[in-house]
Amino acid sequence: MINSPIKVLIADDNREFAGILHHYLQQHSDIKVVGVAHDGFETLRIIHEKNPDLVILDLIMPNLDGLGVLERINSAKTDWKPVFIILSAVGQDKITQKATSLGAEYYFIKPFDLSVLLTRIHLLYRQEISIKSKPVVRDRAIEFNLEEEITKLIREIGIPPHIKGYQFVREAIMLVVSDFNKINSITTKIYPAIAKTYSTTPSRVERAIRHAIEVAWTREKLETINNIFGYTVNAQKGKPTNSEFIAMLSDKLRLKSKTA
Repeated sequence: MINSPIKVLIADDNREFAGILHHYLQQHSDIKVVGVAHDGFETLRIIHEKNPDLVILDLIMPNLDGLGVLERINSAKTDWKPVFIILSAVGQDKITQKATSLGAEYYFIKPFDLSVLLTRIHLLYRQEISIKSKPVVRDRAIEFNLEEEITKLIREIGIPPHIKGYQFVREAIMLVVSDFNKINSITTKIYPAIAKTYSTTPSRVERAIRHAIEVAWTREKLETINNIFGYTVNAQKGKPTNSEFIAMLSDKLRLKSKTA
């Protein structure tokens, strides 16, 4: 089953974009696009007929929007649900939090790099297969989902999802959580790795992360920041460096994953 193509459903009312995405994914032998839908009810019909492994779901669609699709799938009395990757041109915190609470595994703000989407499809599908292969009953309410926890944490701090540094901070934390020693090579390993994924330069990655930290420190969420970082943020302390920021968040998540 693991070696069979990943069955993907594309749900987006923008027919031109859906066509581009369909063409791109079909070029990869390990991906099989089982359907393209342009409204929420059509999306539900194809999900029930084709049983896709993963759904790329736009939030803004006619008749029934993406959140409505997630709500209908959650209310269905079935143990099986596809993985959902959400697309949106809007980066509002309340909407992304709602989508995540309804089971969305990842959230992309348009426009985005299609190669990054492909990477996420593979990552999320492998994660889903790994979970399903274990002889235990999956409980999504208590399962520790690293990407979901990272998303929740950086939003609590106050980094908005529409800025470049949001994605870069996520990627950096993922890398450090998987191998904490990488924090000692932030300029030689982490920045170049993220730059390669997003087709940019290490220096732009560094600046974008620094900007994300600055935004967080100006959004008046000092109580949350104090709780996470364990010290009072003031003019004398100032903002943490990129490496301090990533190290602290990564360490918090590593400890949480061990107790989850």
